[in-house]
Amino acid sequence: MNDRMPWLRRLWSLPAGRFGLIVVVTIGVVAAVSLVWTPFDPQRVDIPARWSPPSWPHLLGTDASGRDILSLLIAGARTTVLVAAGAGVVATLIGIALACLGALTRRWTREIVAVLVDILIAFPVLLIAMMISAVWGGSLWVVVISVGIGFGVNIARVTRPELRRTLHSDFVLAARANGLTPSQIALRHLLPNVAPVFIVQLSWGMAVAVLAEAGLSYLGFGAPPTQPSWGLLLSELQTYLTAHPLSVVWPGLAITITVLGLNLLGDGLREATDPTLARRRSPAASHTPAVVA
Repeated sequence: MNDRMPWLRRLWSLPAGRFGLIVVVTIGVVAAVSLVWTPFDPQRVDIPARWSPPSWPHLLGTDASGRDILSLLIAGARTTVLVAAGAGVVATLIGIALACLGALTRRWTREIVAVLVDILIAFPVLLIAMMISAVWGGSLWVVVISVGIGFGVNIARVTRPELRRTLHSDFVLAARANGLTPSQIALRHLLPNVAPVFIVQLSWGMAVAVLAEAGLSYLGFGAPPTQPSWGLLLSELQTYLTAHPLSVVWPGLAITITVLGLNLLGDGLREATDPTLARRRSPAASHTPAVVA
């Protein structure tokens, strides 16, 4: 690994981080490939081929309409990446903004932000999504915005105390003495030091975004019927669970592996980027000089 990115080398050395990185990169590559190629047209109906068992050319079989399940899974990866990335961006913007307002402003502003966070955190992510769906209708953007709001608040709640603690550190006081502005202090010292906590929360938020999209699509609030989605596919196939149980395994397995990979990647990134944990794992930190006789 490149010495200019030691955290990447540490991440790869961790079994959980390696597994999570492989899963996330694989899903990203599959989603990118699906833009230009899938084995079959995901929406192509082929009644004579309905419920074909896993075999060539339908490696994972077909559904009740004769659609190729592998093609539906590959195309559904686009939806998964879109929702996870979109929710991550929204959660990052909301979380960092609320955390900075709740830690770096005047006392009355901090108290208002704390009350607002306490109110918003009482609403589950799925409930927020259903409330937004009732007004604007079900779509992927409803999932992105609702999960982004829900986990942005979670990120703010966890990150704000860390920002307050770091704000009173000696290196921050030294930065103030050197004339750095509050925004420079936040960008150079505060945010990098709370990054490990932030990364773990963000990875959990992206994992929940994948689950929320699957759950909302299953309930009819997520992806429209014309857009391939793992949750929508799971909803359609579960009707035939007793007759064709193997068909339900594939979308369920895809969701499970993706969520597990995101969670393990977050844990691995936390350990790889946290300076204290990195020093504990460093061989130099535990090296004991040999006694010369």
